[in-house]
Amino acid sequence: VQLQAYGGGLVQAGGSLKLSCAASGRTSSYATGWFRQAPGKEREFVATISRNTITTTAYADSVKGRFIISRDNAKNTVYLQMNSLGPEDTAVYYCAVTTLYGVSRLATDYIYWGQGTLVIVSS
Repeated sequence: VQLQAYGGGLVQAGGSLKLSCAASGRTSSYATGWFRQAPGKEREFVATISRNTITTTAYADSVKGRFIISRDNAKNTVYLQMNSLGPEDTAVYYCAVTTLYGVSRLATDYIYWGQGTLVIVSS
């Protein structure tokens, strides 16, 4: 499976961005997660959406209520709508997939990773 994350860019604080993760395979076969890595920091979990027919999502506390993860199986694409962005959201955002059922916040559970897309939020 090949993943391509895109949609990053420069945005002012309080603004919004929508990231996309396009997969070469069927997104319905995988749970998909978004992670991010800020300069000088470790990669951290952001959000994930299950592969189940009944969709389950999970979010990091730092983005809950601001970010929304969704999936369009017809387009094999998972999205991350990011609202009310702040400078603390500046990072390279990566999407990744896992064959696990349900959701996982652990990066080690994800087997395929995209190349990352840079999000910069100016204050």
